Amino acid sequence: MKRLLRGVALVAGAALVAAGVRTVLAKRRAIGPVPADLRHPVLYAPFQITSRTMVRAMARIPLPAGPVEAGVTVDRRPGPPEVFVYQPSARALPSGAVLYIHGGGFVIGHPSTYHPICSRIAADLGVLVVSVNYRKAVGHPFPAGLNDCFDALTWIHAQAEALGVDPSRIAVAGDSAGGGLAAAVAQMACDRDVPLAFQALIYPMLDDRTVLRQDHIGTGELVWTPASNRFGWTAYLGHRPGAEEPRPYAVPARRENLKGLAPAWIGVGDLDLFHAENVEYAGRLSLSGVPTDLVVVPGMYHGADNFLADRAPSMITFRDSMLAALRKAIATRS
Repeated sequence: MKRLLRGVALVAGAALVAAGVRTVLAKRRAIGPVPADLRHPVLYAPFQITSRTMVRAMARIPLPAGPVEAGVTVDRRPGPPEVFVYQPSARALPSGAVLYIHGGGFVIGHPSTYHPICSRIAADLGVLVVSVNYRKAVGHPFPAGLNDCFDALTWIHAQAEALGVDPSRIAVAGDSAGGGLAAAVAQMACDRDVPLAFQALIYPMLDDRTVLRQDHIGTGELVWTPASNRFGWTAYLGHRPGAEEPRPYAVPARRENLKGLAPAWIGVGDLDLFHAENVEYAGRLSLSGVPTDLVVVPGMYHGADNFLADRAPSMITFRDSMLAALRKAIATRS
């Protein structure tokens, strides 16, 4: 019996070692196309969000707030929805404003970890930035989070005079799921005649049907994976991705008529899971007469700018492109 147990243990151990080797080799293969200056320790982490239990566990881990740019103050205002307001010391009134919507696959994330990008937008452009703490899909599926984001936009408009904001120079921006929510906010603003000057969509999560694809052609192997994407969309929509979806704004890429939307900047890497859906959406915007600037970065994976914004030349250029587009749209009076 002992010999049998010893044999079973050896076989199990060998299987675990073999599985580990396969995982390491697969990870090395996935990282292969990433340029040296974009490689980061996070790429080697076996991280996927695939369950409510995992999301709840992550919610219990306090994340440190990111640093705030010098000369920018942050004011936390209770809601609903709760918002963080970033004001640069040098702001000519009335100024433009940006509603920023953070990422996290619709299920995780908090505005405080986005202090760096929000305060940089405020400092570099001399505008007011409002970041919204929207409800997350685990516990609050569509349209809860989107309604919070749109309410934040209408709050900026309603308080424009008190905030020192020019209502004609308000933009929406966001990354990943926040970029998808920003795209949906832009659609709602168009339909409801709420003025919106611009939309900056940073590798936005736009299309649940990406989950149905079998061949991602080398994309989605790093940071945000197909498995995480399936969980995020399922939690947000409340049903399996790709199913019939008649609710407006639930999936921005499913909107048929894109005419009249605010001008757009869309940025994504060619290793990002959202590369194909972002390129397609940008093309549809352009064909619909919406001025659209599409930036695709070779070798960039999902969220790379968040890890290497100040070090990798391509990520510096990527962020600068987004800031330049916002600056042109809202930083100065037309």
